[in-house]
Amino acid sequence: MKKDLDKLSPKEIVAELDKYIIGQDKAKKAVAVALRNRVRRQRLPEELRDEIAPKNIIMIGPTGVGKTEIARRISRLCGAPFVKVEATKYTEVGYVGRDVESMVRDLMSVAVSLVKAELQEEVREEAERRTEEALLDLLLPGIKEQKQEDQKETVEKTALPTQHSTREKFRKMLKEGKLEDKKVEVSITRKIFPQIEIFSGSSFEEMDVNLGNITSLLGGKKKKKLVTVRQAREILFSQEVDKLIDNERMTEIARERTEQMGIIFIDEIDKIASKDTRSGIDVSREGVQRDILPIVEGSKVNTRYGIVDTSHILFIAAGAFHSSKPSDLIPELQGRFPLRVELNELTKDDFCKILTQPQNALIKQYTELLKTEGVELEFKEEAIEKISKIAAEVNARTENIGARRLHTIMELLLEEISYEAPELSGEKVVISADYVDRRLSDVVKDHDLSRYIL
Repeated sequence: MKKDLDKLSPKEIVAELDKYIIGQDKAKKAVAVALRNRVRRQRLPEELRDEIAPKNIIMIGPTGVGKTEIARRISRLCGAPFVKVEATKYTEVGYVGRDVESMVRDLMSVAVSLVKAELQEEVREEAERRTEEALLDLLLPGIKEQKQEDQKETVEKTALPTQHSTREKFRKMLKEGKLEDKKVEVSITRKIFPQIEIFSGSSFEEMDVNLGNITSLLGGKKKKKLVTVRQAREILFSQEVDKLIDNERMTEIARERTEQMGIIFIDEIDKIASKDTRSGIDVSREGVQRDILPIVEGSKVNTRYGIVDTSHILFIAAGAFHSSKPSDLIPELQGRFPLRVELNELTKDDFCKILTQPQNALIKQYTELLKTEGVELEFKEEAIEKISKIAAEVNARTENIGARRLHTIMELLLEEISYEAPELSGEKVVISADYVDRRLSDVVKDHDLSRYIL
């Protein structure tokens, strides 16, 4: 849930993260301080404010320990534009692949969507009123809403009360939901794209700015479509909202929020940190780092919504760094990530807490899911410990994928119950340690089998 960031201290930010993420106190504190510093910066005089760069962070730790979740929860907490990208998806300029600047374009698009949703709430009441009138116009094409200033002398005075009465009757039926399935004809605008030849290595994403300008010039083609009143309401509401929202104001707010509060999470940065200079797929690793560098340092990126300055965007990078280390990054890029936090591997006790404590705990999720079928699910404490022990053992024996291992184990454990749930409606199912053993022991004991199944 979005909070008033100005009123959240670093301790309160960590407390909010604790509701969803177990352990990793160092990482939580680091991002809480980085987030709070953004608020502090906004309170400074303008000449000093521009001199303070964000303290970018590198999170080091195996997969599934909470790196991405920390960044995602932080963005939801403050309502900041947030995008998660993978460093391996980008290639050096000149090679076929995604351009690193696309991460900034993606962030700006997210900001526009957030701001549009907020502005939509401001105009919702008026948009709903206009939508209702538009629906009545479609339902009663011969009886338009009569406005005192628009009435002409040629309109028969005796006809007005009848028309008004009919319109009001339909308005009442509309509000009571009695006309939801009635068919009406609405006009939908379809965007027209010119015939464009796309050369090798280019994409619509890379042509974002030009296409945005072209479509705004060409407009769109109107198309009539027969839909139900229920569907028409959604279409008309969207059209009315677009008319009421000031696009220039929306874009300006979104750009300001992107530049001052935007967060870009770069995952798998360790995959481009290797010093390996072999040809082939590894050839552009250092090139990608050099392309990312100016964006992290602060540069101006062209987007369809205008130029975005990246100087104060917060960058959080993450990687397991199994076969490389942060010092393998080019020195210039290392310098732009001054904060390093190491996340711990998850233990059996951590798995127990993950299963039960967070607001979105796995056991709570499965309990609520099966409750919709009328099945009451109860987990015994020893069963939870058994599941946690299995998760820790499998992670130690095979690939360590952190908390994600619990998803696989829980699915296998509850597969039969989920399958038979409709027939078990009204019953209580107890998950004991013995039940866990029966369902999982054979798979866990067979190392070859557990490698493929768990």
